[in-house]
Order: sequence, then structure tokens, then C-alpha cells
Amino acid sequence: MRDPRVDRLAELVAGYALELREGDVLRIDGGACAQPLLLALLRSALERGARPYLSVSLPGLDEILLEEASEEQLAYLSQPEWREIEALDAVVTVWSDENTRALSGADPGRQSRLLAARRTLANRRWERIVAGEQRWCGTLFPTHAHAQDAEMSLEDYERFVFRACHVEDPAESAAAHWLSTAAALGARARALEQARELRIVGPDTDLRVGVAGRTWIAADGHLNLPDGEVFTSPVETETEGEIRYRFPAIFDGREVEDVRLRFESGRVVAAEAASGGEYLRSLLDVDDGARVLGEVAFGLNYEIDRFTRNILFDEKIGGTMHLALGSGFPDTGGRNTSTLHWDMICDLRADGEVYADGELVWRAGRFLDGPEAPAG
Repeated sequence: MRDPRVDRLAELVAGYALELREGDVLRIDGGACAQPLLLALLRSALERGARPYLSVSLPGLDEILLEEASEEQLAYLSQPEWREIEALDAVVTVWSDENTRALSGADPGRQSRLLAARRTLANRRWERIVAGEQRWCGTLFPTHAHAQDAEMSLEDYERFVFRACHVEDPAESAAAHWLSTAAALGARARALEQARELRIVGPDTDLRVGVAGRTWIAADGHLNLPDGEVFTSPVETETEGEIRYRFPAIFDGREVEDVRLRFESGRVVAAEAASGGEYLRSLLDVDDGARVLGEVAFGLNYEIDRFTRNILFDEKIGGTMHLALGSGFPDTGGRNTSTLHWDMICDLRADGEVYADGELVWRAGRFLDGPEAPAG
């Protein structure tokens, strides 16, 4: 039996997020375990007159590459992949895993090199998105593996995912919700553009981030579903101080616990972790830009109220901030380049504070005044 919530999510992606039109060439990416959503997306795209096709991955492919490929094979990207990026009007990526820990035993150095190769394709896709030449949306299909990471039953996790996307209730217009969210987040982004510096204060955290002249972007459901954040790329040389991430920092299925970073003149000069330190250091050293912040953002989706070990949700937890090491966003004014973009979540909901140019603007996970994203 088809789950009507899956159909509503597919329609939201096709209609609101990607705004598919007749004749658009759409690639639908995802694992075989996401079949219900992949097929629903195919139907929604066909109904809109688009030209969709599926790119379905199988479990175990990356494990084989990391274990058996030569260095040249590890870094290889085929010409058809490059040509495909240039030809597509839209892409939807459905994240779904049967085993979210499949790469836990992989060699960190080889994993970093595979990541570096694939990042070049992702960077080119982002260039086309910024230029208005391609549309993209990433979403998730709930599986037992993701539910287990979130410490929830599959049934509860499904409700959590579909509520966060606002497709759980058939009486609610999901598109209308995201349109109203877009207005609120847009107002917040414009207000933040007046700031020259943010100071983030919390447990073992006192970090100053320069943001003068940078554009803030409202993440309102066009790039991710669920969504709900405002973000920019900091001034590359103006991050100073220390930050502690009490939530695990997760990248490519591997966890690093209790990360502490110290910045001077915009770069990480000291890094430690309770566990996963070798992996942390390997990613910091993947290239020259990996030690620089590429993103600073406020999580403003208060429907997402727990840590789930999935960055699609965790970076939007209402009342948190996330800061990403590595590649920045050119459309915000960011200039840092890297094959890395690693979001780490700083929980400010209990006693965190944020100051904009010396003025307190955020306390315990809420802006003190001005526009707020709708809650729930």
C-alpha cells in the first residue's frame, strides 16, 4: 500500500522545491531502499511534463572502492558524469541508507581522497545552481537504519520526518507552510546582513566570526526538505576564539565525539576530540581550505527538536547554530575553497548567547526580537 505522506512529499519536492516544468530533464538519485519515494518522485515529475530518470545506487559500492581501488581509480571521475552535470535542469537527491555505519572501518586518508574527487562534481553543480542553470533539492526517505541512529522506532521516525517536512497532516498545505516560512526567514536574513561581527558564547565556547559585507540566505525548502535556517559564509580571516561541539560531529557516516576547535586569524590552529581524533585531523588536512569556516548558520526549525545523527535534520534544530569547516558559498560572498564542507552543531538552547556587534540578539535558542520562523 502506498503511503500518502510519501506522495505528498514527492509533490512538495517536484512542485514547490524544484518547480518542475514541462520538458525539464530531472535526475532522481537515491538508494534502492528509498524505492517508494523514488517512484513517487517519478510519478510527480511525469505529471508535470518533465523528463525524469532514475540513478539508483546499491549498498556496498563505496566499501569496494575504498578497499580495492588504486589511488588513480579512487580519484577518477568519468566524462559522462561531467557531461551529465551540464545537461540536467534539476536533480533531487534522496538520502537513504540500510547501514549508516558502513564506512566506519574505512581508512580515513582514502576516504578523504574519495571525498575530494566527488566534491569537484558537487562544486560544479553548486555553480550551476547559483547561476540559475540548475535546481536541486535533497530530502530523506525514512529507513530502519536512520530510525536506529535517532533512537526511535521506524513508525515514530516516519512521523518525525514527515512532520518536519509538513506533509504528515493531509489537511495542511505544505507549500503554504514553506511559503510563510520563506517570508519569515527572509526577514531574519535581511536583519542579520546589518551585522559586522557575531560573537557566539556558550559552554567552553567564545567565538568571534566576521560577517561584514556577506549576504545571508534563507533556507526555505527549495534546497532541502525539511529546511529552516539562515546562513552565510564568514569573512575568511576573521574567526577568533574557541568552540566546543557537544553533539557528535558526523561526516560520511563516521562520528567524532566532543570536538573542540581553536581559531586564530580565521584558521583552526588547535583541534581535539574525545574520540575520532585521527579522522578529525585527516579531514582538517585534506586541503588548505579545510581549516577555515565556510558557513555560519542559525537553526530555526523548531519542529526539529532532537539530535538524530543526520545532518539534514540536525543542522536545522531550532535553537542551535552550525558552523561548517571548508568550502564556502560564493553567492554569500564566500571565497574559501575546499573539498570539505563539514557541518558541526553547537547547541545553544540551554544557556547560549549570540551578540551582533556587541548587542545581545539571541539567548537560549531564540532571537530576542524581530522576525522568527513559524514554530511547528
